[in-house]
Amino acid sequence: MELTWSILTPYIPYFVSLLALLLLLEQISYLKKKRFLPGPTLVFPFIGNAISLVTNPTSFWDLQSSYAKSTPLGISANYIIGHYILYIYSSDLSHKIFANVRPDAFHLIGHPFGKKLFGEHNLIYMFGQEHKDLRRRIAPNFTPRALQTYTNIQQRIILKHLESWCKISQGKSIPLRILCRDMNLETSQTVFVGPYLKEESRKRFNVDYNLFNVGLMKLPIDLPGFAFRDARLAVERLVDTLGGCVEESEKKMKSGEEPTCLIDFWMQESLRELSEKPFEYSYREIGGHLFDFLFAAQDASTSSLLWAVAYLDSHPHVLEKVRKEVAKYWVPEDGSIITGEQLREMKYTEAVAREVVRIRAPATLVPHIAGVDFQLTENYVIPKGTIVFPSVFDSSFQGFTEPEAFDPDRFTEERQEDRVYKKNFLAFGAGAHQCVGQRYAINHLMLFIAMFATLVDFKRDRTDGCDEIAYVPTIVPKDDCRVSLSWKCAS
Repeated sequence: MELTWSILTPYIPYFVSLLALLLLLEQISYLKKKRFLPGPTLVFPFIGNAISLVTNPTSFWDLQSSYAKSTPLGISANYIIGHYILYIYSSDLSHKIFANVRPDAFHLIGHPFGKKLFGEHNLIYMFGQEHKDLRRRIAPNFTPRALQTYTNIQQRIILKHLESWCKISQGKSIPLRILCRDMNLETSQTVFVGPYLKEESRKRFNVDYNLFNVGLMKLPIDLPGFAFRDARLAVERLVDTLGGCVEESEKKMKSGEEPTCLIDFWMQESLRELSEKPFEYSYREIGGHLFDFLFAAQDASTSSLLWAVAYLDSHPHVLEKVRKEVAKYWVPEDGSIITGEQLREMKYTEAVAREVVRIRAPATLVPHIAGVDFQLTENYVIPKGTIVFPSVFDSSFQGFTEPEAFDPDRFTEERQEDRVYKKNFLAFGAGAHQCVGQRYAINHLMLFIAMFATLVDFKRDRTDGCDEIAYVPTIVPKDDCRVSLSWKCAS
């Protein structure tokens, strides 16, 4: 041991000097890419500001937004785990990113380390004709006929969970986040794969999905014992399970039965197209796409439902208008359900849903990676390899009349701010990768608002800071939306 140490001792100054040189070059590289943009002047070696991002994401992104707003360009810079990043505040520049998703410009990644989690052949990483063909095959999943099928399922599950919540609450305040997440997970599973996910599979599915959610918010250390590794392995199991559901659905659709869930509509359309023009697909590949849908529907919807409760409580005049509108079309005492046609007539309830999504965009940022050096503005070129974060959250507070106010009337026919300020309403993205299931998402939020407002009396347990934003990974009220609930409907 002493001999080894005596041999190494003369080289220690060289190792220290080499390490210092590497750290210096890293700082120089960061500053060269950053140029005149606002952001930290110096960053911690290699990990950059990853620790502050993981420990307090709200504060981290608020600071990046403040940096970006401090310059007319609407951009700020930072450094995370060996990656130079850009934060985009400007709606115009965000549109420029969304409009240039292609191999020789920007690649949508969904998460800074998404390819490790979601796999290389995920829907969000597709380009060109392959991507267009897949979206075309997905489109029949969201026709009025399909949406009505989902609406029936959604109402049944929402009703079951609202009854359960009231029994749990018994007039005392309870946090809704986990309850809402569980409701959404059951809804997504049943809408997407219906009868093909058996009870035992659902239990394992829920455990794996929770591992995935936890890993999303942790450092990307892909080693045994770390949450990120658990999340990656959980995704593989989830996709395998969904792939098995695809295979069962295909058999059922080949027998000529009617679709009862999303994958049935998908397989019915795929079999029809196969009879006209052969193409290739695998069960696991479609299982991966189903996981994308589930991820988008699950976490984003949980966020929107919680904020809907928070804003309905703090705006009683909005709640009363929703209740009056719903009563015109739906009488729960007679055991009926809300039809797709009735839902389309609830214009004010839809305006409330859209305003919830605008003022609290569930996924606040849509990360892309620059595949080439890209001329973003006249004076700034985004270096190749940069992770770019267009902020759809910040866009929601640009252009609109009194954007900080919760005002559903902005989405009514009289004001039409959704058309006037269309470029600033980016909660569902823009361009080739705009959310294909946004009508389903709005319907789900509308159904929840209509049923919650009609069937439940509720009161928010308000405390200091309860409405501050927390990332989990989509945004939710900091107090997990604590409310007291009691059953309102006579039957």
